[in-house]
Amino acid sequence: MLLKGLLTVIALVWFSWPLSVLGADKLIGIHSARVMSQSLPWVAEEAGLFKKYNLDFHLVFISSSSIVTAALLGGDAEMTLTGGIGNVRAYLQGSTDVVFVGGVKNVMTHSIVGGGNIKRPEDLRGKRVGVSRIGGNSHYFTNQALRRFNLEPGRDFTFIQTGGEPEALAALIGGGIDAAALTAPADAQGIALGYRYVVYGPDLKIPYSATAFVTRRSVIAKRPQVISQFMRVMAEASKLMHTDREFIYKVLGKYLRLTDRKILESAYNTESKALEPRLAIKLDSLQAILDEIAPTDARAKRARPQELVDSRYLDEMEKSGFFDQLWAKK
Repeated sequence: MLLKGLLTVIALVWFSWPLSVLGADKLIGIHSARVMSQSLPWVAEEAGLFKKYNLDFHLVFISSSSIVTAALLGGDAEMTLTGGIGNVRAYLQGSTDVVFVGGVKNVMTHSIVGGGNIKRPEDLRGKRVGVSRIGGNSHYFTNQALRRFNLEPGRDFTFIQTGGEPEALAALIGGGIDAAALTAPADAQGIALGYRYVVYGPDLKIPYSATAFVTRRSVIAKRPQVISQFMRVMAEASKLMHTDREFIYKVLGKYLRLTDRKILESAYNTESKALEPRLAIKLDSLQAILDEIAPTDARAKRARPQELVDSRYLDEMEKSGFFDQLWAKK
């Protein structure tokens, strides 16, 4: 039912474009989290970059990477911005049309935030830890981080699935969970409310394809120029992300309904360091996902991360001098 509802929303979006933009190339994208690392389309929209490249891009939000992947493979969207695991699983299961064309974040930057008597990772024994989705980025981070302290789910703590980061923060505030795995700016919001970092994730630098641009090889074959235009838009948005923090504060404030400058500054200072300026895809971030899947799916042991990547657009922007010219501008 959820997928059917999503497809209805996408259909309504497709048929509701105003006449003034009918000459532009239409493209539907989906993202899976309202977080800073998935905000490049917001940045592009506010900066007028889609118009600059004659793209009529509409972004749909759904907080489930598995359904995002299903919609992509079903032909209901042509670009996604999401964590890598759902796409890697789909590839291993035979959907080899799925392909990574750019990266935004190749390391985990989640943190575990808690309150009360929870001050150290060991204090999570017997507690409830909120994650957005079982099998998603926050779930993976929490497993990897707490294993460093000899803590295992089920044995030492319990996962609670909240549906998203705003929901996880709300559950923490409401007492439904004891700690939550959060990224910027939700973690900064929690700290501002008096909660504390139990595990500060950015220091761990855990490799993982946390946010990436993923499309289908068949889309590239049919619409190579449109995808090229989109990637150039995202490259320019990335430049703004790293060089115009005041503009980024305005964008995040608008889309995330944040007005506290201290929270925006904290989120930006932490997260921007982990974002790829030139949208690089790092193979070790995909290998980390394969390694996670391998114990339960032998196909992951035979797969190579480069099989999942098409770097033609990144390569073209490098070789043509587009990146150099873009970053030379003040």
